[in-house]
Amino acid sequence: MAVAGTLIHNAHVITVDEHRRELSSASVLIDGATITAVSTDSIHDLPPEVTHVDGSGCVLTPGLVNTHHHLYQWITRGLAADHTLFQWLTTLYPIWAGIDETAVHTAALGGLGQLVMSGCTTTTDHHYVFPREGGDLLGAEIGAAATIGVRFHPTRGSMDLSEKDGGLPPDSVVQGIDEILEACSDAVARWHDPSPGSLLQIALAPCSPFSVTTDLLRESASLARELGVRMHTHLAESPDENTYCDQHFGCTPLQYMESVGWVGDDVWFAHGIEFADDEIARLAATSTGVAHCPTSNARLGNRICRTRDLVDAGVPVGLGVDGAASNESARLLEEAHQAVLMARARGGPTALTTRTAIELATLGGARVLGRDNEIGSIEVGKLADLVLWDISGLAHAGIDDPVAALVLGAIPPIRGTWVGGRRIVTDNDLATADLDAVAADCAAERRRLLDKAG
Repeated sequence: MAVAGTLIHNAHVITVDEHRRELSSASVLIDGATITAVSTDSIHDLPPEVTHVDGSGCVLTPGLVNTHHHLYQWITRGLAADHTLFQWLTTLYPIWAGIDETAVHTAALGGLGQLVMSGCTTTTDHHYVFPREGGDLLGAEIGAAATIGVRFHPTRGSMDLSEKDGGLPPDSVVQGIDEILEACSDAVARWHDPSPGSLLQIALAPCSPFSVTTDLLRESASLARELGVRMHTHLAESPDENTYCDQHFGCTPLQYMESVGWVGDDVWFAHGIEFADDEIARLAATSTGVAHCPTSNARLGNRICRTRDLVDAGVPVGLGVDGAASNESARLLEEAHQAVLMARARGGPTALTTRTAIELATLGGARVLGRDNEIGSIEVGKLADLVLWDISGLAHAGIDDPVAALVLGAIPPIRGTWVGGRRIVTDNDLATADLDAVAADCAAERRRLLDKAG
């Protein structure tokens, strides 16, 4: 279906382009799926049918990019609230073992709806729990993403190291290597779209060093590169993981992952808290990405990511909300806020600027996903993934710097959100789903899942 033209005018435009321009009272023209003009002057040569959107009192940014999530967790929020990472996992795995297509689809609608209403236009998802009777779980969340209208990069996750073999997950949610690799190949063949402007791309994502075998990591890397898709996993998240890798492999988490082929510009790691200086240099040299998840890290009591050091070294860094069971709010703009606070708590008042935080949330995330040539900045020729934030109200009154208003102030109402030129939010209302109905469905699925777990 063709998308009509849209002219957004009188907005403060944060381009995040090569020159990091910020344009006052500027206009942006969308024609079809792409941006065709960005100017502080009047734009002529408009499409035959164009919708005018007044951006007065608003800030226009690139759509935010979420580089790490677990959507199925939306219906298990608030549990194990005072646990360590490993305690939290062992408490929740038996509950997650009961998920099925209905639960995952409903949870994904809830999680994606919340993301969109916090400025997200592109999101990943790391789904690695596949109970034997669960059904088509990846398909269930892909269907939800199509309903909501976001650009989606789900990953086909996996676990093959259960409790009886020294891992953390129960036997009921792990699979054999052959079964996993076949399912990964099928997922890529069925859904992955590498074409320009793609709304759906698949990556392969074994869960973590303490829930998969070395053979699975090696085979997954080989398959991903054969199929031409990206690779994702958790890494260097906590001191517990350091201890596990030292005891089992005699090395750090990154040393272990490099030994099995898991560094490169097609790889990104979630969290990346526990990297030493030489490891940060190695990530930079190989263009291996990091999804920084500040709220989740703090919720689980892990240490603070060395975000400033990663950025200074040239490591691709994006932001992630992580799963809703370790970040109950799951609002992406809030991660930019928390990234600033956490970096400054670690490194002082100049450790991370508000503008760097916006860059991590947009172009940084796009780079992590290999999409920075298409999304992440407001430039002619890029996809029209845009968010128009209304900062005219009380919550932001008197904050002269619009970037400070976005990053340090309350999350503003959204005047409009576009994904590939299609408007999916108007005046803080999601056009593609009834969020009140989604909320009721999520509550019902949570009750059903907890009842199933006993």
